[in-house]
Amino acid sequence: MERGATSGERAAARAAATRLAAAAGLSLAEALALVDRAHAPRPGSADAPRRPQPTGPSPWTRPDPAPKRAGEPKPPPEPITADEVRRQKEADEARRKRAATRAAKRPRPVDPAWEHWSAEVRAAQAARDRDWAERRQSGTAPRSAPRTSE
Repeated sequence: MERGATSGERAAARAAATRLAAAAGLSLAEALALVDRAHAPRPGSADAPRRPQPTGPSPWTRPDPAPKRAGEPKPPPEPITADEVRRQKEADEARRKRAATRAAKRPRPVDPAWEHWSAEVRAAQAARDRDWAERRQSGTAPRSAPRTSE
């Protein structure tokens, strides 16, 4: 009960153990004696440890993947130049343009709702155009083209 704990943790554990023992109708000393008897080695059994001691490396630790080289330190990387930054930007822009060209060539699926809406808009515009053309023929329409926005 004393291993690996702070004094506050030990006091809390002792208080909890006392409450448990009292709930069982025992004092703390009686409960500890009962536990010690339960864990005592039985006569006729070997005094072998309960758990075998691990041998070799722990299964939870990984070996170092690359051993450290003992030699001269690695030189610092060369600073990047403005020309190199410009070349990188140009290459990135070219890559983006190629991707945009490929995306533009791909067929897009037709959206029925969009097609329905655009057909309605085209029909309304055609009706306005016909009306304007008729009024122009009769002389009541202005000479300029009809306005397409409402």
